[in-house]
Amino acid sequence: MIQHSLKRRFLAGAAALGVAVVAGCTHLQVAYLNSYDSIAFEPSGDDLLVSGTLNQFSLASFEQAIAENPETTRLVLMSVPGSVDDETNLKLGNRVRDLGLDTHLTADSEVHSGGTDLFLAGVERSMEEGAIIGVHSWAEGNRAGADFPKDDPVHESYVSYTARMLGSADFYWFTLDAAPVEDTYIMTPADIAKYGLLTKPVVKN
Repeated sequence: MIQHSLKRRFLAGAAALGVAVVAGCTHLQVAYLNSYDSIAFEPSGDDLLVSGTLNQFSLASFEQAIAENPETTRLVLMSVPGSVDDETNLKLGNRVRDLGLDTHLTADSEVHSGGTDLFLAGVERSMEEGAIIGVHSWAEGNRAGADFPKDDPVHESYVSYTARMLGSADFYWFTLDAAPVEDTYIMTPADIAKYGLLTKPVVKN
């Protein structure tokens, strides 16, 4: 995967995991977080509970979990701080949609960046009041995502994915301006409604 996307997803995930982000060390930190299976799919009835950082092993882990739990109808994302392999993460999201699965956030759930992208994959997307959805931009060197023209090929995979999941790419363009790569923006109820992240009303506690 091209470098900008790895950097975008890693920084969000690292911050949420409490990993220090040091200039010049990003490649090593990304390599470490991409060196072992860091995501867990735990069956619970018809649900698969998802926790951890998404990486190059996540699609294979998901396929194994689905094979072992064919009754699964929904992914419940618990704490998913981000992804260090966007190419795999987008494939995973497309696979979730192909299977017709739903996604859900509990009142204690927290997803950021690549975790938010995975949430979008649900045919039906629901959340309980209190769940946290975070987004931010990516950066390549000193250039942020919004610095690249909208017709630049660097955007293509994200635009295609977001348009498939939500019907348009508006949400992707929003994430580029929402927060810089080293930070995260917590979406408000108005944001969530505006960009159509949910297909069902928020469940009040």
